[in-house]
Amino acid sequence: MKVLVIPDVHLKPWMFERASEIMEKGTVERAVCLMDIPDDWNQEYNLELYNETFDAAIAFAKKYPSTLWVYGNHDLCYLWDERESGYSPAAAYTVVKKLEELKSALPEGNEIRYVQKIDDVLFCHGGITDYFVRKVVPLSKYDDVDEVVRIINGLPRECMWSDVSPIWYRPQYTAGKMYGADKILQVVGHTPVEEIYREGNVISCDVFSTYRDGRAIGTEEFALVETERWECESEVKSK
Repeated sequence: MKVLVIPDVHLKPWMFERASEIMEKGTVERAVCLMDIPDDWNQEYNLELYNETFDAAIAFAKKYPSTLWVYGNHDLCYLWDERESGYSPAAAYTVVKKLEELKSALPEGNEIRYVQKIDDVLFCHGGITDYFVRKVVPLSKYDDVDEVVRIINGLPRECMWSDVSPIWYRPQYTAGKMYGADKILQVVGHTPVEEIYREGNVISCDVFSTYRDGRAIGTEEFALVETERWECESEVKSK
């Protein structure tokens, strides 16, 4: 299956417009959004942009109901009342309300999760380490990827609001062993990178984030992941 990956959004509603254009071409079968929908540099009081971005996400969810969604740290900090860089007290009510609208727009059985799985590919915001799995999953279940995903998706806030959890971990900066190195592929966002790349069993694709002055860090291309062959290509940007 070829999957369009929508990485960290951070108040860029036009990302959903471009993603929709790709979906309409019929070259991908479904999409996965790695979220971090709210928050961007110097936008704490731009409630219009918060609303516009979430409305674009909700419209995309309704148009493409098979799309999978995974929580990012910037989404969860509002639901859990945690403080995060970029957190906007002014937008807190709006974010919580719009996240509820997004959840309500999804079909039954397609909840927003920490980790989503298609074939042998796991999609999550940060990355799943071997250490984290061994910490939260019984040893007898370690090799059962479906059970590992199920257990992680049921973990409480206390386990997930941590530097080593799948919403926070940054494999791009740390040489820790990743879970399932020889049997699964992980697709992650969270950490801004200049281009989409694979290292080991991890594809990093947060290429839409910006510097504080608004300059793009990455290529602003979407990853198109073939989940059976573990192949990844980038969207060819239109001129």
